[in-house]
Amino acid sequence: MTNIPELPVAFFSFLLHFVWEFLQAPTYAGMANMSHWEAVKLCLSATLGDVGFALTAFGVASFIARDRGWIFTPQRRPAAVFLAVGLILTIVFEYYYTNVSLRWTYSELMPIVPPFGTGLSPLVQWLVIPPLVLWMTRRHLRGAV
Repeated sequence: MTNIPELPVAFFSFLLHFVWEFLQAPTYAGMANMSHWEAVKLCLSATLGDVGFALTAFGVASFIARDRGWIFTPQRRPAAVFLAVGLILTIVFEYYYTNVSLRWTYSELMPIVPPFGTGLSPLVQWLVIPPLVLWMTRRHLRGAV
């Protein structure tokens, strides 16, 4: 498992993002009126997207670091890339889904951050969860050695 850091990155991303998706549900229009199962499916779908973002961000950070093992030691550059890629993907996809495809909309509870009209909650999600994922993954991989 220590040769595949993407597995714990995906696992911890899934756990943390899944919880976050439920916590932020009231900030999306219509979530409060959905059946429980429909809300679970929507949160699961969003979580799988978040895991995809995390794995993409990890891949880009590993490419920049020229080493997938960068996660074992705190390094600012790949960690910053990991965070930045996740934020950029969040902004792009939130814009697409709220302004182009209209797949979802924000409720009146969601503060909006200019210039793209991204909701505050998804931005904070990508500032809080990725450092936790890196920390948890690092601890897990070190413990597995």
